[in-house]
Amino acid sequence: MPEEGVKLTPRAQLLSTSELLTLARLFVKEGVEKIRLTGGEPLIRPDVLDIIAELRKLEGLKTIAVTTNGMNLARLLPKLKDAGLDLLNVSLDSLVPAKFEFIVRRKGFHKVMEGIDKAIDMGYKPVKVNCVVMRGLNEDELLDFVALTEKRPLEVRFIEYMPFDGNKWNFKKMVSYQEMLDHIRQQWPDLHPLEPGRADTAKTYKVPGFEGQVGFITSMSDHFCGSCNRLRITADGSLKVCLFGNSEVSLRDVLRSGASEEELLHIVGAAVGRKKKQHAGMFSISQMKNRPMILIGG
Repeated sequence: MPEEGVKLTPRAQLLSTSELLTLARLFVKEGVEKIRLTGGEPLIRPDVLDIIAELRKLEGLKTIAVTTNGMNLARLLPKLKDAGLDLLNVSLDSLVPAKFEFIVRRKGFHKVMEGIDKAIDMGYKPVKVNCVVMRGLNEDELLDFVALTEKRPLEVRFIEYMPFDGNKWNFKKMVSYQEMLDHIRQQWPDLHPLEPGRADTAKTYKVPGFEGQVGFITSMSDHFCGSCNRLRITADGSLKVCLFGNSEVSLRDVLRSGASEEELLHIVGAAVGRKKKQHAGMFSISQMKNRPMILIGG
């Protein structure tokens, strides 16, 4: 969360439930097999259970996932599972309650851990835990996060610190994938890589004998643009074909103009066709105007 907070988007500018589902049907019809609801925080939407239940009805959609801060997870999880939720990612940047509170600017560490444990108890495997690693803030917790995977079916995913509006990115704060890997191997030298899946964003590793595994999202030091097949639609209906690109196409405005399905597909196809071979380097990205991550979703 940026220190100054974020300005809330007026409700009229957000996609309505029906608009969101219209776009979902269109993308699934064109071959999209996985949809992830992110934020901000998706679990504060009063219609989130209805959205998941309706998505579950889409023929061809194989996976429905949610990325959440975990604050409301324990309370909502039974209903989320009943609605059809398949996969869970929980954002958690510290295992120290006071540091957690400093990062997210509110209490709730124990609620998040309760949600993670409940997800495991309810059969989610693995539960993915996303940790953005920042030098001088939480890089000293790398080994503690890896230790979480010893007896829990977790995939802790260490994310290189990325530049976005409002996060005061500085190259010196970024801990590279290789530096993290070297540090972890000092404690567990037999940490070994796992076979990557098609279009995986994370490089995954496992300590022999541990129930879970760890992953690294290396957007800054070793990009994976060539295999990236992600498209993002923001809460206000803008299509982003690259997380780090600052170009957007408002599908909300196209929808509200009464455009046909064919016209929508043409606009989406043109946007995807303009996607660059790879994103700009980290120093160029840090100079570009882009939304704060909390307003993009991830």
